[in-house]
Amino acid sequence: MDIDKIEIIGDQHLPTSLETPLHPNAFDHSDDEKIETIQHHFQKIMEALGLDLSDDSLSGTPYRVAKMYVKELFYGLNPKNRPKISTFSNKYGYKKMLVEKDINIDSSCEHHFLPIVGKAHIGYIPKNKVIGLSKINRLVDYYAHRPQVQERLCLQIMKDLQQTLGTEDVIVVVNAEHLCVSARGIKDKNSTTTTMEYGGVFEDSIYRNEFLALVADDVKR
Repeated sequence: MDIDKIEIIGDQHLPTSLETPLHPNAFDHSDDEKIETIQHHFQKIMEALGLDLSDDSLSGTPYRVAKMYVKELFYGLNPKNRPKISTFSNKYGYKKMLVEKDINIDSSCEHHFLPIVGKAHIGYIPKNKVIGLSKINRLVDYYAHRPQVQERLCLQIMKDLQQTLGTEDVIVVVNAEHLCVSARGIKDKNSTTTTMEYGGVFEDSIYRNEFLALVADDVKR
């Protein structure tokens, strides 16, 4: 095990691919089986830390953590949990920019399994289809709830929306705080990270700047 290499990679939030790295057999086991396995191993972690699991407050922690991982924090790993995204025919011919701001991001850094907390801002220009507004939030939530790096999160949201809407004209900005920066390492409590991905007309700075002007105050917060 190359500890120096592990440390270097752990301080770089760079995605290795667009797809979240998963084993081919990632979904061969049921959620209950995964919870049982994680519960067993997390108990060993707590014991290695010297914690007394006979204490009433700690005895149920391995199960609670395991259930949280499978059912809540990382439910977005399973493609079956992708929300059904309703689209509608653009019968009224809306052709201008549509922007949804301040979408909550509650994710986890894949290098330390610590929280990534922030906001997503999304814009698109409809062609033949528009999307239900709440569905954008659900899609963001789905991709956020897996071990992530922020760059990949931006790309996954954008690519999915482009495919769903049948247009390249999509832009995604994510501004977030990483607890692997604020709670460990440098322990910088004030810094945030902003990432942006876009395609289609947003390659043109005129459209991109129009979008950024609409979300500028929110990105700065």
